[in-house]
Amino acid sequence: MPLQQERARRTRAAIVESAAAEFAKRGFAAASINLILEHSGATKGAMYFHFKSKEDLARAVLEEGLDHYRAIVDRWVGFSELDPFERLHGMICDLGEALHNDVIIAAEFRLVIDPEFADEAELRGTSVWGHAGYRLAEEAEKLGLFRPGVDLRRFVGAVGSSLAGQRYLADLAAPGVDVRSRFESCLEIPLEATASEDWLARWRERGWPSARPNTE
Repeated sequence: MPLQQERARRTRAAIVESAAAEFAKRGFAAASINLILEHSGATKGAMYFHFKSKEDLARAVLEEGLDHYRAIVDRWVGFSELDPFERLHGMICDLGEALHNDVIIAAEFRLVIDPEFADEAELRGTSVWGHAGYRLAEEAEKLGLFRPGVDLRRFVGAVGSSLAGQRYLADLAAPGVDVRSRFESCLEIPLEATASEDWLARWRERGWPSARPNTE
C-alpha cells in the first residue's frame, strides 16, 4: 500500500476510535467534534475528507461496531469443540466483557439507544447475536438438549430481553460493574427452566468449560 494511502487509513482509524470514545461517553448529541479531533490528533480538514458530517462519522462507528460483533459471534458459533449452550454462553460472556473493554462496541450500544439512531437497533449488534443465538438454539434442540416442547423463539427472546436490560443498567452503573457475570445470569436462569435434565446435571457437576476458540 502506498505511503499516502496508509497514512490516510491510519488517520481515518484514529478518528473513528476517538469518535467511539466520545460517543460512548456522551452520546451522539453531546459529543464534541473538537474533542474527537484533539484526541485523534487529526485536523478538521482530515476529518471532513473522510466523513461528510458528525452523523456520517457516527455511522462509521456503528458499522465498525457491527464488524466487532460479528467477529465475536462467528468465533463462538463455529467452535465445534463445545455444545451449543456452551458456545452461546461463551458468546454472551464475551459480549458482556466487550461492553467495557471494546470502545467501538460500547459506542455502538450508546448510539443505538440515541433518538437519532434508535430505529436502527434491530439492524445492529442485537440482531447479529440474536440470529446466532437462534441458530445455536436450533442445534441444541436437534441434539435433545432442551426439554420437550420448548419454544425456541421465546427462549432466545427471553435471553435477549434480559441482556438488553443488563446493557441499560451497565450503561448507568459504575465502571467497575461485572457485566460479564450479569450477562451469564441472563442465560443461566432461562436454561435452568428449559434445558434437559441430563444437560443440567452435567452442567451442575462440571460448570462452564474453560475452552475458548482461537482468536488468531
